[in-house]
Amino acid sequence: MRKQILGLALRYQGEWEKITEGLKRGEKPPCAEIAVPYVTWADAEYPALLRQLRFPPWILFYQGNLALADLPATGIVGSRRACRYGLTMTERCCGALKDEVIVSGLALGIDGAAHRVALRLCRGTIGIAGCGLDRPYPAYNRDLYTELPKANLLLSEYPPQTPPLKHHFPWRNRLIAALSDRIVVMQAGFHSGTMLTVNEAIELNREVWCLPYPAMNKEGEGCNLLISQGAEILMEPSQLTRTPQERRQACKNRVKTMKF
Repeated sequence: MRKQILGLALRYQGEWEKITEGLKRGEKPPCAEIAVPYVTWADAEYPALLRQLRFPPWILFYQGNLALADLPATGIVGSRRACRYGLTMTERCCGALKDEVIVSGLALGIDGAAHRVALRLCRGTIGIAGCGLDRPYPAYNRDLYTELPKANLLLSEYPPQTPPLKHHFPWRNRLIAALSDRIVVMQAGFHSGTMLTVNEAIELNREVWCLPYPAMNKEGEGCNLLISQGAEILMEPSQLTRTPQERRQACKNRVKTMKF
């Protein structure tokens, strides 16, 4: 089955629905070995957390240390057009998570900032691409495609030479949610693709944390909306280092000291 899945992924450029239909039809396209390592849904090495998804990827092409996908991780996500506040808090939050792996999507703005801080300060970082790993996108983050494979991890369900098509990126977000124990939203507008990551995280029963923004601030409207709907409010990076039990106790203590 491993060869069959690879052949279908190459034939259909990693498109999940087309691979699924090909498997149902029993297609067995010929395929040559490729230079990039890969793991399929049928392999024991396949990351266990991805099996929790409604639509787990049939195949993952990777470069670097695949074992990072099984370590404690936090997903850091947010706007491509990051503001200074969002970038500053991203650096502080990643710096507080030295013992964890940081998962993000290799995009401009918050994603790239999270990966770069994690390379310096954290246990590791996983970058999930919406294209073939030989097609670095965006060009501004080409350095991450070079640096992450050395001791960290690059992942994509799209085979080499697959271009960065628009619909790949919202679909990729489900992998960020699945590989993370929680999602931290550093910046998001109302119509941000980050909201898709949050929806997947909720489906998977992951914690969702959001950085608050001033009222009427367009750059953070999505964050404030999520907080109003029940997401955890991120007031300081140290909150992310507490255990769930410690967070619940801190909440109780705050309630006891509130006065109106």
